Amino acid sequence: MSFSLGRFFKITVFGESHGVGIGVVVDGCPAGLSLSESDIQAELNKRRAKDPTISTQRVETDKVRIISGVFNGFTTGAPITMMVLNEDVRSEYYESIRYRPRPGHADYVAYVKYGGFNDYRGGGIFSGRITVGMVAAGAIALKLLSMLNIKVIAHTINIGGIEARNYDLNDVKSFEEAV
Repeated sequence: MSFSLGRFFKITVFGESHGVGIGVVVDGCPAGLSLSESDIQAELNKRRAKDPTISTQRVETDKVRIISGVFNGFTTGAPITMMVLNEDVRSEYYESIRYRPRPGHADYVAYVKYGGFNDYRGGGIFSGRITVGMVAAGAIALKLLSMLNIKVIAHTINIGGIEARNYDLNDVKSFEEAV
C-alpha cells in the first residue's frame, strides 16, 4: 500500500495514530526556498483541535521537526522529511474493540486489506491524525505558490442546508489581516 500523492511535488506520509509519530517526506521541492519549522508550525496550529466537546478529546502539541532537506534555513533540493511525535496516546481502549470494527471508520477494511496485521489502535494509518503530515507538506506547497503570487482560500458555502453568507474579495482581505 502506498501513501504517496503527486508526481512533481510528491508527498509520502508515514506513521500511525498511536505509534511513535506521524511524518511526511516531500520530494520535488526546489533548492533555495526559505523554510523553517515555524513556517510549518503555523499551519499545523490551525489543524489542532480547539474544543474537545466538538472534536477529538486528544490533546497534542503537534510540534514539528524538520529532519532533512533544509540547511541554514533553505531547502537543499533533497527530499524534506518532517515528523511530529505523538504525545497523548491512550491505546488500552482499542484492545477491547480489536475485532469489532467501529462504524464510520476504516477498521474492517484495514483488517481485511492487511490480513489482521494492521495497527488497529486509533485507526492506525487510517486515522485523521495522518493529516498532520499532509498539512506539513501543504505548508511547503503554500510557500511555493506564494512565490508565484498565488493564494489558496477556502470557504464553506453550507452545512446541512444551513447557508453561509457570500463573501467578496474585500471581506477575504480583512479575514487575512485578522488571522
